[in-house]
Amino acid sequence: MVDPDDREPRTVRRRFRQWQPPDLPWLRRRLVPPPDVTVEEIASRDIAEQEVFEEVYEEAQFRSLVDWEHRFRAWRLAGLGVLLVLTLAVTMSRLLIGGPPSVADLRAEAGVDDWTTLNIGVKDDQYGVAYYDAGDEAWAGFDIDIAYMIAEDLGFRRDDVRFFGLESEDRARMQATDAQGNRVPVQLVIASYSVTDARKAAGVHFSAPYLLTEQSVITLNDHPPVSALEDLEKQRVCTLSTSTSQTALERAEAIVSRKNRVRECFAELDRGTIDAISTDAAILAGWKHRFPAKYEHWDLGLDTVERWGVNVGNNPALEKLVNLTLYRSYADPKDSRWERAYQEHLQSEIDTKKRIPIADGRQPRVERPDVRRLPWEDPLG
Repeated sequence: MVDPDDREPRTVRRRFRQWQPPDLPWLRRRLVPPPDVTVEEIASRDIAEQEVFEEVYEEAQFRSLVDWEHRFRAWRLAGLGVLLVLTLAVTMSRLLIGGPPSVADLRAEAGVDDWTTLNIGVKDDQYGVAYYDAGDEAWAGFDIDIAYMIAEDLGFRRDDVRFFGLESEDRARMQATDAQGNRVPVQLVIASYSVTDARKAAGVHFSAPYLLTEQSVITLNDHPPVSALEDLEKQRVCTLSTSTSQTALERAEAIVSRKNRVRECFAELDRGTIDAISTDAAILAGWKHRFPAKYEHWDLGLDTVERWGVNVGNNPALEKLVNLTLYRSYADPKDSRWERAYQEHLQSEIDTKKRIPIADGRQPRVERPDVRRLPWEDPLG
């Protein structure tokens, strides 16, 4: 029987048996220390060698880490460079091929740069909203400040803005009347004009809403309390022509009369020919604030919300420019023009004893208009 070891070539076994380890002095000193070396010296030497080894190992690790960080930074810079190139490529393609219009494009399309003045149709008899003081020849109110805000962003100075009082039924036609009784076309209507589907279907082009309010009622101080529209059943109630308040009053079976100016309703209320006036709370609050001893303002607790918007006419580019101003005012925390207008003209009218809701103290949300900008341009500028 053959020994398994015999399967291996005899020459290999012979050479393996004849192999001797090399003569390594350092290894021999470690295995067979000199007789005059103590155990403590050997231990000290081992500790020193271990410390040297650890220092060399830590240095190698540090160099490896530094090398990795340099490579990572290089990769990151390369990635940022690729991203920048792609961004510029997309931007240039949109500039050269197409995409949303720029502000300059919108101004040219709207014709803004050709206007020497900006004609705006407003109300002139609504305290706190839009009122013209003939004695001082001055306009004041929340709508007036919103008009100045939009005009400023369109590039018009205050001296270049012309306000014209208009009646409710003229808001859709965008036709006002000057001091001499002449009809004047306006570029914008900012006149407590509620955005409704019916009005849009009839061809009115609104901006995004700039104020939220609700319907309320005002009476003389000696009138019985009014807490709901049903309390006005069979009573004579005045409202504004084309007002959204008219439908709700008719459902409550009130006897409704309509006027083109709210001051005409108040003249009838003072004479006693009507029992109440019903329209937007932001309008009625101004009259209550101006004549606190004469009138009583009532909250109806309705769920419906009146959303005031700007009528821009048949000018889609101008609509987008107006929305851009409203978006800046809404989104930019450094832009406080809307808040200042609200605090000065509406917040100040809140009765401290009977806190009737007037209008939402927060600007309505505005979606960002699709306007072309370069990547480095301020999105709110």
